[in-house]
Amino acid sequence: MKKILSLLALVLIISCQEKEQNTADLIIENAQIYTVNKDFSTATAMAVKDGKVVFVGSKEALKAQNLKAAKTIDASGKFIYPGLIDAHCHFYGLGQQLQRVDLVGTSSYDEVVQEVVNFQEKNSKSFIIGRGWDQNDWYVKEFPTNEKLNELFPDIPVALTRIDGHAMIANDAALKLAGITVDTDPFGGAIEIKEGKLTGILVDNPMELVEAVFPAETTEESIKSLMDAQEINFGYGITTVDDAGLMRSTIELIDSLQQDGTLKMKIYAMISNTPENLDYYLNKGVVKTNHLNVRSVKFYADGALGSRGAAMKESYSDKHDHYGALLSSVKDFRGIAERIAATDYQMNTHAIGDSANYVVLKNYKELLSDKKDRRWRVEHAQIVDPVDFEFFDTENILPSVQPTHATSDMYWAQDRVGEERIQGAYAYKKLLGMSNMLALGTDYPVEQVNPFLTFYAAVARKDTSGFPENGFRADQALSREEALRGMTIWAAYSNFEENEKGSLEIGKAADFIMLDKDLMEVAIEQVPNLKVSATYSNGELVYSSK
Repeated sequence: MKKILSLLALVLIISCQEKEQNTADLIIENAQIYTVNKDFSTATAMAVKDGKVVFVGSKEALKAQNLKAAKTIDASGKFIYPGLIDAHCHFYGLGQQLQRVDLVGTSSYDEVVQEVVNFQEKNSKSFIIGRGWDQNDWYVKEFPTNEKLNELFPDIPVALTRIDGHAMIANDAALKLAGITVDTDPFGGAIEIKEGKLTGILVDNPMELVEAVFPAETTEESIKSLMDAQEINFGYGITTVDDAGLMRSTIELIDSLQQDGTLKMKIYAMISNTPENLDYYLNKGVVKTNHLNVRSVKFYADGALGSRGAAMKESYSDKHDHYGALLSSVKDFRGIAERIAATDYQMNTHAIGDSANYVVLKNYKELLSDKKDRRWRVEHAQIVDPVDFEFFDTENILPSVQPTHATSDMYWAQDRVGEERIQGAYAYKKLLGMSNMLALGTDYPVEQVNPFLTFYAAVARKDTSGFPENGFRADQALSREEALRGMTIWAAYSNFEENEKGSLEIGKAADFIMLDKDLMEVAIEQVPNLKVSATYSNGELVYSSK
C-alpha cells in the first residue's frame, strides 16, 4: 500500500511539473518579431513566463510545444522589438524640468523673459529655475545679459540654464545669493564680465555655485519627477534608461520606489563625481537589482560646443584665441580614474572637444592596458582628432553617442571648428568600426525624449524637414540594423547587461515594444512620427496607446 501511495505521489508530482513546464503567463502570436539576436533573426510568436522570454520562434513550433497561457494576444501582424534602451539621458532631470520653466524652442531672449514672467504668474516661486534656451536659435546669436531679469525680479533669484546644461544666465539676486562677484575664480569655466560688471552669464563650473543655493526639493517633488519621467519614457517604448549623473539620495529613492513596485523603469545609474558619492559607492561596490544597476561614475572632462566650452586642441574657428576649457585638471582626472580603475566600476566621461577626448582616451588606454573587459565609456565622443580614433577598442574603451546632437548642431558646428576638424566630428560609423558596437542615447532633456528621432538622425543624418538633402556627413550614417542594435543590445552591452536584456531570446527579460509599422522597412521620413502601440517591462504591460 505504501508503495502504491508513493507511486501515486510521484505521478502527481511529475504531472504537476509537466503542467508547470507547459504553462506561460503570456503568449503573443501572429507578430513580426525582431529578436535582435546575433543573427538579427525574426520570429512570429513569443511566450513569457515570470517576466522572462521562454519561447521565441514560429507559431508552428509554439504549437508543437503545447504551451498554454493565462493570456494570449493576437498581434495581427504588428511589429515587435526589444524594449529600447536610452544609453545616455537625464531621466530624473527630465522630471525636474517638468516642474520648472520650459525654454526649449524660444526664438529670442525677449521670448525667454516672457516665458519666465508667465511661469511666475502661475506658480509664484521664491526661486525661479528654468532650462532650454539656445542663443544659436536666435536672430542675435550671442549670450544675453541679465538686465531685464534684474528689472522684473529684483528680489527673486532667477537661474536659467542653456539647453545643453553648460551655460546659465542668472540675475543679480541669484548671483548675490551664490556669492559670485567680479573677483570669483572661474576655474573650469567662465564668469562673463563687461565694463566691470557681471552680465549674469556663467559657463560650466561656476554654475555650480548657483545650483548649490537652489531650494531643496521635497521627497514628494522628487517622486513626482521620477514618475512623470517614467510615464513619458514608457510612452516612447523606452524600458531602460542610463541616467548620466545621480546623487546617492536620488539613487536610494529610486531603489525604494522600485522595490515596492511603484517605479517600474529599469535604471542604469551613473553616480555623479562627488567626493561623497565616490567614498560611498566605490567602497560599497556594484549595486545590482532586477531594476537598478549602479556601477559607473559620470565625469565631465569639458563643456559643450554650443557654449564654446568644449576643450579644443586649437582655438575656435569663430572665436580667436578661445580654446574652451577642461573642467578639472589633468592631474585630478587621472587621480580619480586611477581610483575607479582599482574597483569594478566603469568610468563614463563626458568629452566633447578634441582636446578633452585626447586627455580621456590617452588616460583610459594607459590605465586599462593590463585589464580586461572594463567597458569604460566616452560619453559623446563628439569631436575626435583623426589620429585619436585608434584609442577606442572592443573591450575597454567604448563610445556612447547621441545622434540627434549631430542634426541639432549641424547648422553651426563647422563654424565653431572649421572644415578640417569637422571631419572627426559626429563620426558614428568610424567609431562603430573601432569598437564593433555603439551605444546610442538622446541626452534628453538637451534633446527630445523621442527615440525614433535618434534612429532617424543616425540613419538619415537629416532634420525632420529633410535638411540637408544628402544628409549631414552622410558617410557617417548607420544602417537601420546598426541603429536598432545601438538602441538595444549594444546599449545593454555598454551597461554589462547584455545577458539579461537588449534582445528577445530565451532567458532574457521580456522587455519589448509593439509598433503598427515596421521600423526596418517604413520610409525613413516616417520614422520620427512612429507611435508605440504598447510597451512591456518584464512581461507586464506598462503602456498602451489604447
